[in-house]
Amino acid sequence: MEQIALSWGPEPGLYSVSELTQAMRGLLSDHFSDIWVSGEISGVRLPGSGHYYFTLKDEAAQLKCVCYRMTARYLKFKPQDGIAVLVRGRIDVYDARGEVQMIVDSIEPQGHGALQLAFEQLKKKLAMEGLFEASRKRPIPVMPERIGIVTSPTGAVIRDILHVLDRRFSGRHVRIYPVQVQGEGSVEQVSAGIDYFSRSGWADVVIVARGGGSLEDLWTFNEERVARAIFESAVPVISAVGHETDFTIADFVADLRAPTPSAAAEMVICTRQSLEDRLDGCEAKLRQAMRLEIALLARRLNALTVDRARLHRAIGKQMQRVDEMDYRLRERWREVVSESRRALDQLESRLGLSNVRLKLAGRRRRLDACENALIQSMERQISRARQSLGPAEAHLRQLSPLKILERGYAIVERDGKILKSPADAPADSEIRVRLAGGDLQAKVLPR
Repeated sequence: MEQIALSWGPEPGLYSVSELTQAMRGLLSDHFSDIWVSGEISGVRLPGSGHYYFTLKDEAAQLKCVCYRMTARYLKFKPQDGIAVLVRGRIDVYDARGEVQMIVDSIEPQGHGALQLAFEQLKKKLAMEGLFEASRKRPIPVMPERIGIVTSPTGAVIRDILHVLDRRFSGRHVRIYPVQVQGEGSVEQVSAGIDYFSRSGWADVVIVARGGGSLEDLWTFNEERVARAIFESAVPVISAVGHETDFTIADFVADLRAPTPSAAAEMVICTRQSLEDRLDGCEAKLRQAMRLEIALLARRLNALTVDRARLHRAIGKQMQRVDEMDYRLRERWREVVSESRRALDQLESRLGLSNVRLKLAGRRRRLDACENALIQSMERQISRARQSLGPAEAHLRQLSPLKILERGYAIVERDGKILKSPADAPADSEIRVRLAGGDLQAKVLPR
């Protein structure tokens, strides 16, 4: 390459900043006005101005590049992170920062960049080992009590996650494992955070989160060590890395992929209102099942024969069953109420004078109201069941032999047997005469 010779002024070494940058621009434009540079694109930015800003780099150095809007409109290839390219343009100096940059006129792709190639190779390797298999992915708990989060303790990501969790269902236990999410040491820290929650058994589910960025910024989550830490975790893992269009190796290995960190917080737990709606639905189904069971019992009761003994036994059994169900339901309800009250008392003592006490008091009043409503409902059901037995009992009494005795008839017994013939009672034998008003003891006289 032609040697560059500087022409010094009368006072060598004395320049203003503007004079020096202008001199540098002149020298660079003279010798690097139309050149080709090979490298890998990184950190592409496209602001509202329509200009592309990116960095061209290789193993040892990097060069700032800008492709102006009018030129970018005619590019056959738009800049993308991680792609190896040939860039044609000129070298210039950006006065405001004193930076050397390349003004890009055209871009030609060389093929996949080193990072993209590494991504595809690792993805293929882990897929062949079965780390992405859907059959091994575990379901996320419906209502996790303890949520572990592996992310940076600063920035918008952790604030967004905590805000969404508090809004959807406050009171969950959250433990944050602070890590670097990019740069040197980030791979080891993220892996250690996942291993911590896996070994401790504290968390019901783990969220691994990071905000958006370039391919290089997200590369920590494309490392094999992080992927294997997620695969070996004893706790279900949700990957929430980057934006919706960003995909990392961690997304493929995790039990669930969230498009954004905020979406992960929404996916990990339902809202309090949806849970209450489900409970109301279960209550409605229980009431419907109870009504159906009572209707079936009433139909069976009506289908019984008029035989007095069978009717009496059937009525007795049904009444006993109703009493047992009433007793068991009351006892079980008291246990449930007692357990709920103990749990509420424990929470109340832990939360002290916080606003949660008012919420718990409201829940307790609702629980008491439900208890009273359920007891009153059961008492009404039992009362109606007993009222339906009244006609059957009256019919049974009407057919009783005791009603015949009230019309003046009597039953004569000897030794516990009913006499049907005078021959069954010889002279001097003792007999018992049963009347409507009581019994008489008599002795048979000789004829």
